[in-house]
Amino acid sequence: MNAQPLRLGSRRSPMAMAQSRRVAGMVTELTGRPVEIVGVTTPGDVSRARLHRIGGNGVFVGALREALLRGEADLAVHSLKDLPTGLSAGIVLAAVPPRDDPRDALVARDGAKLADLPSGATVGTGSPRRAAQVLRLRGDLRCVPIRGNAGTRLGKVSSGELDAVVLARAGLARIGQADAVTQVFEPDDMLPAPGQGALAVECRADEPELAAVLGALTCRPGLAAVTAERGLLQVLGAGCSAPVGAYAVGTRPLWMRAAVFGADGRQVLRTHGATPLDSLSPLAGALRLGRELAVELLCAGAGDLMKVTGSGL
Repeated sequence: MNAQPLRLGSRRSPMAMAQSRRVAGMVTELTGRPVEIVGVTTPGDVSRARLHRIGGNGVFVGALREALLRGEADLAVHSLKDLPTGLSAGIVLAAVPPRDDPRDALVARDGAKLADLPSGATVGTGSPRRAAQVLRLRGDLRCVPIRGNAGTRLGKVSSGELDAVVLARAGLARIGQADAVTQVFEPDDMLPAPGQGALAVECRADEPELAAVLGALTCRPGLAAVTAERGLLQVLGAGCSAPVGAYAVGTRPLWMRAAVFGADGRQVLRTHGATPLDSLSPLAGALRLGRELAVELLCAGAGDLMKVTGSGL
């Protein structure tokens, strides 16, 4: 490795830049090399259309991967929940740093919790998974689809346009807005998205030395957990328009719960399981757990449920 600056590709949103600066600091500490952040505008950042209409969360990832392949960046940082589950030619997942809080959070005016909101109150979210679970907890509320960065969404609450929004707690903390949270949802009440709270660091496959160095940033238990969650998502064939929640935790054993929700929250298919990870091949065991739980959900009718809800938020 040399002392030339590494170029880190990042979306330009405040949250993405905060995430990238954090990883840049970790890389510099690890390698001694300075890191320059290269801002990349993705289709998902400029379009106001709903995500499932413009390609799902992968629209945030593709432009960064293209910058890597063109040699405009040496590595890229993504929110791991945005990564498509399939492989990308010429790109490798080099690192998954320690995972932040995976839980979802409510931001409402006057410190209100979900139970405090009046009947008919509007709750903004761009996630069918969050909307379904909000409605499962409070069927008398009205979920409103929204896009935009976290600051824009928070502004809709402070302006009175919405009564509340639901966002990832980790993302709010990364942009210094943790104090805005009025309620944190435990996984028993609101299952997170697969990979939520985790970051992914990618680089080109033809840079094995860089990939090996970046690999030292990986948290092995966290990688096992998100591998199980993403294995479930892959077998389900689910994208951002499907209300799928999954959360894995632990190592001895790795325990995971998962669910597929109907759009109005009334229908839900749940499953859970555990596996004692083999110390020689923990990721294989984690992947197997996720896939097995996905098969259970599909056998229970998850495929039909996702078809019905695919036209939701």
